[in-house]
Amino acid sequence: MTGVHPDALSPPPASAAGRAADVGPPGAARAAALAARHRPALAGRAPEQALLRRVLDNARSGSGGTGTLLQGAPGIGKTALMDWAHAEARALDFTVLRAVGSEAEAGVTFGALHQLLWPLTGRMRALPEPQRRALAFALGEAAQPVRGGFLVGAAVLALLAGEARMRPVLVLVDDLQWVDSSSAAVFAFLQRRTAEVPLAFVSAGRPEGATTQARPGTVVDLSALDGDDARTLLRTRHPHLAVTTADRILQEAAGNPLALVELPVHLHPDQARGVMPLPRRFPLGHRLERLFAPRLERLSDEAARVLLYAALGGTAATWVTPALLDGLAARRADDVLDEIETSGLAHLEPDGRLAFRHPLVRGAVVARASGPERRAAHRRLAAALPYDDPRGLGHEADATVLPDEDLAGRLQEAGRRLALRGGDAEGALLLHRAAALSAAPAARARRLTWAAAMAARGGRLPYAAKLVEELRRAPVPADSAPLYAYAVVYVDQSHHVDFESSFTLLPQALTALARTDPGAGPFDDLAEQVYFKLLLATVYTSDPRGWAALRAHRHQVSALADLCRRAWSDPARTAHGTGAELRAMAAAMSQEQQAGAAWLLLWTAAAVDMADASLWRRFLGQHAYATQGSIAKAGGYQNYLRGDWDQVEVCLREAEAADALGYHCNALLFRHHYAHVLAGRGDEEALLALDRAIRPAADRARMTFVTDHLTHLRALTGLAHGRDEEAYTTLAGLTPPGVLPAGLPWFHLPFFDFVDAALRTGRTGEARAHVTAGSAARMGDISPHHAFLLAAARALAAADEDADALFEAAYAVPGADQWVFELARLRLAHGVRMSDRHRPQARRTLERALETFRTLRAAAWAERAERALHSHATRDGGACSLTAQELRIAQLAADGLTNKEIGARLSLSPRTVGGHLAKVFPKLGIASRAALARALEKGAA
Repeated sequence: MTGVHPDALSPPPASAAGRAADVGPPGAARAAALAARHRPALAGRAPEQALLRRVLDNARSGSGGTGTLLQGAPGIGKTALMDWAHAEARALDFTVLRAVGSEAEAGVTFGALHQLLWPLTGRMRALPEPQRRALAFALGEAAQPVRGGFLVGAAVLALLAGEARMRPVLVLVDDLQWVDSSSAAVFAFLQRRTAEVPLAFVSAGRPEGATTQARPGTVVDLSALDGDDARTLLRTRHPHLAVTTADRILQEAAGNPLALVELPVHLHPDQARGVMPLPRRFPLGHRLERLFAPRLERLSDEAARVLLYAALGGTAATWVTPALLDGLAARRADDVLDEIETSGLAHLEPDGRLAFRHPLVRGAVVARASGPERRAAHRRLAAALPYDDPRGLGHEADATVLPDEDLAGRLQEAGRRLALRGGDAEGALLLHRAAALSAAPAARARRLTWAAAMAARGGRLPYAAKLVEELRRAPVPADSAPLYAYAVVYVDQSHHVDFESSFTLLPQALTALARTDPGAGPFDDLAEQVYFKLLLATVYTSDPRGWAALRAHRHQVSALADLCRRAWSDPARTAHGTGAELRAMAAAMSQEQQAGAAWLLLWTAAAVDMADASLWRRFLGQHAYATQGSIAKAGGYQNYLRGDWDQVEVCLREAEAADALGYHCNALLFRHHYAHVLAGRGDEEALLALDRAIRPAADRARMTFVTDHLTHLRALTGLAHGRDEEAYTTLAGLTPPGVLPAGLPWFHLPFFDFVDAALRTGRTGEARAHVTAGSAARMGDISPHHAFLLAAARALAAADEDADALFEAAYAVPGADQWVFELARLRLAHGVRMSDRHRPQARRTLERALETFRTLRAAAWAERAERALHSHATRDGGACSLTAQELRIAQLAADGLTNKEIGARLSLSPRTVGGHLAKVFPKLGIASRAALARALEKGAA
């Protein structure tokens, strides 16, 4: 059989579109003539079109783009909307980049990304060197590996940002459910970052597929067309149908646009005119691809072989060249292409690419072929590619039914190369195939172990879980035991939310790795990764077995890994100076080294609540889901600390996305972070509901990290609502008076709350003992947040004569203003103390606290601040006799605002504002607005 030249399987050069038609591939002239063919207007999609126009307008305005996912069943019109957005964007002078997922290419590392970036590859030279090398290696255009491929996301973002400086960019990704995992991870990364550049990102996929690794900004569920819209589409595409026939088609299609367009094609002309009876049933059912079966049956063998070749070969095989047709068709190439186009199943694009009428056609073509026919096509595709090309090896594997050790070895090596490019998930597919083709049980187990570990690290946890279950059915060779332990624990921790295997398998793995050298490859840092997994399990559970093993094996890992251990193990005694050490280590790392160490950097920073923007920016260039998930979790908590509470609500959507991907531990932790906001706002009902939802799973996993946090948060709501004794008892169970427990690595978080609760319940001695313990432990040397909480607690517990100076010292702690909620609580306590001493500054301090609580929508705390202000006003008279609301309205009126403007500012009606002012005037002894400013000034003196 004549082989196909490798060039037939690669996209044409970027300049191909500009060549003369007679120089292009066969059929290019015909395809160019079809480029301007009329596309009917969309029926029933006005709301979706309006949304996409807004997406484009946002990108054009430079205000940042957004991510949009069009989701719906096959044939519902996703691709039609994408085509419309494409045409609309081109008319607005956008750069439009488009990729289409293909079931045949789901295992091609960065295949969809290569499609997307093809028009921009000439501009890669302008990227910074580390990013340029990372992207070139990921796309298979450079031989030098870049650690983990995690810089690819940053490189793609920089490339698109460069293009967006000239014109806005629209990224379209269709059939997202079939996009290769590596590209999907980059696309998810881009969706998180669209606000930074004039970039609109629109994707489409089926709801039952794992369509995205991150929550897009907007999910649009496309439903069936209603009666009028369905009738309009049917009449537009098939105007000659008889009324009775049209009614039957409308009934059978049930509003599915593809069915409305395709069902009439199967009718005899007399059936369409209503002369002959219609069939008893139409070939719709649950699989629309049956609609195309009759047309496939009418194709010649030559045309069917060409379509099968293109369907199995994916994008690379759909460029129609003489080599593609050579040997497949006994007739002239133009005749075969004419037949295919006449069938309506596929057509030639202007660039010479054979495009299927709909993705379902591809599936129908493959389903129709027999097993021998598919294997023959796979053999031909394999022969057309270089000997060690991963795509060719995949086709060779699909054509092989018996064990083949030579092919298994080549698949293993190709999988290793893909993992080095950042394609862990695609490499796992090749290693799994290699395992199936292995002749010896030991070789099969080794390859299956690699596949499981790579699938887990590549973000395909349900797949990794299946491989692990397969592994457990047979012995694993001793030389693969450490990697087996890593794969099992990864799945158990992230997917099953179970940490027991971490303490039984990982210490053994570290002992084994101390005696062996794993060698170069995707897991050359296996000891570091195993150590980190053990650290995660130990932090989450406080299991003493974990801490003992981490101490015993600390000499096997990097200084950063040991710093992370010290930051978490017993921070009151081991974490001093962590922030300075971490910054120094990060500064000394190259961008590639930071990519490899991202988790350790992130977790060390999280241990001490480091909100340093320059440090956090170092993490944002990572695109892998596991890293992005960790960044999102840590970012949610940082947003809580910094008072960006509305942003924390994103955690709920992140939790849903994590669950969809099988990252159930991540989902639990996202919800746990959202619980902080509920507690801060004093929303007990919602907090208790969330507690009931996540505590059982955390209890089963012995995740004290979560359960203790939930206990602390319930105490915090008790403080908000004045149940001080209850709050004290709960907090004392976590951190006894004067004790900074080693088993509570985040001991600083309830530290301030405990002192507050102890003072409110008259336990001044216990409060001061706790402050003394914090001072003795040099708590302030751990991090700025620790320093602020210690200073705040010291001010709360101070005697009256020292209080003002200590409150001012707390306010002066560097970065104190970034701990928004805790700073507002400190001001509330200070304002109450000053009010008790009849200090005039009390009102302004209480007002600042109240303003923050209102911004945070912390209703319970705002109510406490309002009561304190009212009490202060009642005690001191004059302007202070006004309620908090009256005082705010009086101040705005004194500033010259009208009742309507004041109402808009405070969400009140103008009538309500007037009623408040009617009460204010007699309290201040004035009769007009003109006297307000002087009266307020006098009352504050």
